[in-house]
Amino acid sequence: MLRSSLRALALAFLGLPVFAQAPAQPTLLGDGWERVEPQAAGFDAAQLRAVIARMLDGEVNLHGVVVERHGKLVAEAYRKGKDQPQFKLFSRTVAFGPSVRHDTRSVGKSVIGLLVGIAQAQGKLGALTTPVIDFYPEFKDLATPELKRVTLEHLLTMSSGLTWRESGVGFPNDEDRLSWKDSPMRFVLSRPFVAQSGSTFTYNSGGTVVLADILSRVTGQPWMDFARTALFEPLGITDVEWITDFRGRPMANSGLRLRPRDMAKLGRLVLSHGAWKDRQLVPAAWIDASLRPRLSTGFDGTRYGYQWWTGTVNWKGRPLPWRAAFGNGSQRIFVVPDLDLTVVTTAGAYGDVATIRKVHAGFQELIATVVEGPPPGGTEGTQPFR
Repeated sequence: MLRSSLRALALAFLGLPVFAQAPAQPTLLGDGWERVEPQAAGFDAAQLRAVIARMLDGEVNLHGVVVERHGKLVAEAYRKGKDQPQFKLFSRTVAFGPSVRHDTRSVGKSVIGLLVGIAQAQGKLGALTTPVIDFYPEFKDLATPELKRVTLEHLLTMSSGLTWRESGVGFPNDEDRLSWKDSPMRFVLSRPFVAQSGSTFTYNSGGTVVLADILSRVTGQPWMDFARTALFEPLGITDVEWITDFRGRPMANSGLRLRPRDMAKLGRLVLSHGAWKDRQLVPAAWIDASLRPRLSTGFDGTRYGYQWWTGTVNWKGRPLPWRAAFGNGSQRIFVVPDLDLTVVTTAGAYGDVATIRKVHAGFQELIATVVEGPPPGGTEGTQPFR
């Protein structure tokens, strides 16, 4: 106990984050969530609390962990920590909690992916084989044979073949340039080709920005309004912010800010094949298509679907598939269909690959605390997405 106390004092003196809230029963906020005790949800309760405590303790700048299973919150814990919201020059210390929004960064990409499926189901978008340039008659000068082969599906899978410098490169990279370009869409679609469309994954925030713009064009309303009416409000998510770029434009690729427990609603929506509270918000077929592993990302064995990441986690000696929305800084919405389970993390480790791997290791430890699988016969959300 003395050693632990001295360590906490040392971390505080150095300005490092200190775990300040023991894993506790989730808070009831009247936002549509019910809660359940960990043991009743099939966890080893003591081990679950210990894993979350370890994840939030120490030098890894993790800010929050939320666990839900079978449609109910199982665990929720937060701490005070250093954070640097996008476009802010300096970090700040924030006391995170169940009612505090957090940058989700590229989790917004996965939201755009869901919205594309909704728009298509409404008959507003057309086939995924539609060339992207067809939505931009004003860009006739860009309509080369190569660009005419870039489809909506290629943008969804980040396989357009267009040159894009983003991950792991210095400032300004191509994502940074989006923030001040007069026409981000022209900038994205005018990039030279380095690969055949559909052949190679290249992480590309610009493709998501174009998809969001296309949503605005086909729905006749700003894509943020479409997100609000078609997705967030039906989910009971009302505390939403989209950070704007240097020209005051909301950023579909990295600007979304949500409460972590609202991020968990997106996980539950996916596990329930697009349904929430008996209402089908996203077509089940679109969820299945979005979460199907398609292209290798080159990162730790992961693959990519329609703006969603895929991988596996070990449980009782066998690999189980997970699907996830990823955001810079270790913002995560992990869903494990075979366990009917969502795990959300928020953190301030922007650009820190080492922390990403530590968070993923914590996710693996958390999965190991599940002692019971789904009930015999399964539940609505347990069918794996293959």
